[in-house]
Amino acid sequence: MHILGYSGLAGSVPFKRRRFPTLDDRYYRIAEGLNSAAALVDDGRIVAAAAEERFVRRKGTGEFPKNAMEYCVSAGGITIDEVDLVAHAFNYRPYRDRFESSSFHMDKYADVFAPQLQVDYMTQHFAHIPWSDKVEFIPHHIAHAASAYYLSGFSESLIVVLDGSAEVHATTIAVGNGSDIQVLRTIPTHASLGLLYGIFTMYLGFTMDMHEYKVMAMAGYGDPTRYFAAIMSDIQLHGDGTFDIPLLRRDSTVSEMETHAGVIRYLGDRFGPPRLVGEQFIQRHFDLAAGIQAVLEKCITHCIRHFGHETGMNNLCLAGGVALNCKTNSLLHRSRMFRSIFIQPAAGDDGAALGAALYSHAIHEPDHHFSPMELPLWGPEESDAEIYAALSATHDIVIHEHVDIMSATEATARLLADGEVVAWHQGRMEFGPRALGNRSILADPRHTSTSDQINQVIKDRDHFQPFAPSVLAENAHYYFGISDGDLRFYHFMTSTAQVRQQFRNHLAAVTHVDGSARVQVVHRHLAPTFWQLLSTFSELSGIHLLLNTSLNLSGMPISCTVDDSLKILLTSPLNNLCIGRYIVSKA
Repeated sequence: MHILGYSGLAGSVPFKRRRFPTLDDRYYRIAEGLNSAAALVDDGRIVAAAAEERFVRRKGTGEFPKNAMEYCVSAGGITIDEVDLVAHAFNYRPYRDRFESSSFHMDKYADVFAPQLQVDYMTQHFAHIPWSDKVEFIPHHIAHAASAYYLSGFSESLIVVLDGSAEVHATTIAVGNGSDIQVLRTIPTHASLGLLYGIFTMYLGFTMDMHEYKVMAMAGYGDPTRYFAAIMSDIQLHGDGTFDIPLLRRDSTVSEMETHAGVIRYLGDRFGPPRLVGEQFIQRHFDLAAGIQAVLEKCITHCIRHFGHETGMNNLCLAGGVALNCKTNSLLHRSRMFRSIFIQPAAGDDGAALGAALYSHAIHEPDHHFSPMELPLWGPEESDAEIYAALSATHDIVIHEHVDIMSATEATARLLADGEVVAWHQGRMEFGPRALGNRSILADPRHTSTSDQINQVIKDRDHFQPFAPSVLAENAHYYFGISDGDLRFYHFMTSTAQVRQQFRNHLAAVTHVDGSARVQVVHRHLAPTFWQLLSTFSELSGIHLLLNTSLNLSGMPISCTVDDSLKILLTSPLNNLCIGRYIVSKA
């Protein structure tokens, strides 16, 4: 059975632009259904998955994922006609009556949320097929839950989904048993931890649903005790493991609800004026980031500890955009509340596309057992001939052809050992927000000058943002506080680990101010080419890891195609790109 899952609400941002045409662009990210994506599941096997942003080159877009869909069916060797079912990762139909409170909300339901719209989009883009018989609607948090649980390898697990908002929920607690996912409790959107963190992201001068990772990075430079109690005074923790956030109800008008101006005004009264975009950072900003990070950790721990005890589950699965918070994930791991934790690396709404397809398959084939997830390498790749054709058509580059990929890998390792920063484009593109060694910018991890160069000159990032280390699995425990039994937890850059004290100065480019690092453990059998690069670099340098950051420039999605990577090379200070068995340098 060919099941095509997808996420996104294509009408969301256009509707908001029509109703509020004069807003700053940041406020159009306060919308449902962004980060659209598609995934193809064929007889229970994940064939392909990709976010629409990678094709249209607009980061975090919620556009209808036509390009991602076309890629997925092509990668599966089928045509769109051969798709048996299409599973959309939202189902607003049961909540239609909640949108009858005003003409604005009724119009929003009709233009953004109505399920019929998805059938119309499918018909618009693939007109020759009767889609009304093929489109299914999966509740958003069920799609998130499925994306983690079915790929965890667990036969049973507590499942916690945390994001900004789904149809009407922000948090869902469920239990997975076999192929069944049973919801235990939901927490509504007016008590959304994801929304709270996102509003603080806006208050600190960033963009919601895009720059939360910057707030997480800032937290390492702040004092969490300065504002923790003040923020917690606006939150209520309940004895049943749930929580409420009365602070979020300070938006009273439709305009305030669409911009969160009421909440941000209240934060300004309590903590000082919001930081303007581009304004210099002061210590208050870092302390507020540390405070909201500590509050997030407190609330999530409160919830998960309660339901862990209530269910007696030894395993935990996490999904939803909040599950991308590496510091919280690390805290849960260190707590040892659970024997094993699995976090979907595509925890945001792109991953909901995959979960919708998986859940639909589980409905129709309940006896199927999914294989545990290895690496999410489900995106496009090019053949040697396609790579060479693209390179040959490009001016102002020098092409160094190697006899095979291993020879190119050795040459790349020598460049890295000589202090070069190298763009690395190999195999299938990763699914999710992390570069796991197929679309990466790589460098020697030993010098802060390296991270400064990448931050300031190549990627135009804030100075406080750390870089991740990718380390050989055989040596992970040597550099980091990672035991051999925990290696799988660190496959996907979803958590931080402490850098051992004796290496913090030696690995300055990948060690955050708090002594942590967002580690990726690399196994030979999972990523043979990337593992070989790390191994060869270690022979040359004596260091068994590399600085790894995503292959993109500021504000851009991660590279998808050869042309994307060439554009990055030619429009940045980068000098070298290894792609397939070719090393490309500027003329």
